[in-house]
Amino acid sequence: MNEWNIQSRAHACGACGNPFAHQQAYHTLLFDEKSALQRMDVCHACWQNENTANLRDRQGFVSYWQGVYEAPPPVTEAIPRENAESLLRKLIAQADPRHAAAGYILAVMLERKRILKIKEQLVRDGQRVFIYEHARSGDVFTIADPDLKLDQLEQVQRDVATLLEHGLNPPPAKAPAQAEDTVAAPSAADPAPAPALAESRN
Repeated sequence: MNEWNIQSRAHACGACGNPFAHQQAYHTLLFDEKSALQRMDVCHACWQNENTANLRDRQGFVSYWQGVYEAPPPVTEAIPRENAESLLRKLIAQADPRHAAAGYILAVMLERKRILKIKEQLVRDGQRVFIYEHARSGDVFTIADPDLKLDQLEQVQRDVATLLEHGLNPPPAKAPAQAEDTVAAPSAADPAPAPALAESRN
């Protein structure tokens, strides 16, 4: 079961299929589909329709909130600078359990910066799960609580600092320097060694 994912805000209503307009109000519902949490975005007109008014009564419903749709900005060719948000997105896409604690810390950092907002807290299979919404894009981030102990925080913070500095592909470690006592091979310009003295006989 994947408790760590991103679900982007829909660009069209999940009920009628009409595309959302910029600054249009919409309604988001979150359902527990057992294998994963699934979101559904619907326009205000469909939300008031009798056919969708009972969506919150559907089996698996866990949360609901309202939002305002913002049209995505035009695509640019510039390479974005690595930051806490871009790193979190990469960690979630990679889905490497080794980075689960780092992803949780990054989400907390983004919450403090008001980039992410907590919409819901759930308990699934005995594990606490946070549902964050991106304040601008409307993307929903599902982040499981790794239940960090105090003696683990310092190491996780170091891991996060390393990831922010070097990303997921750190530079290769430098090869160890040659030992000082390594004997270099003689070159043709070196003088020939003096012959050893014969051992004197008694």
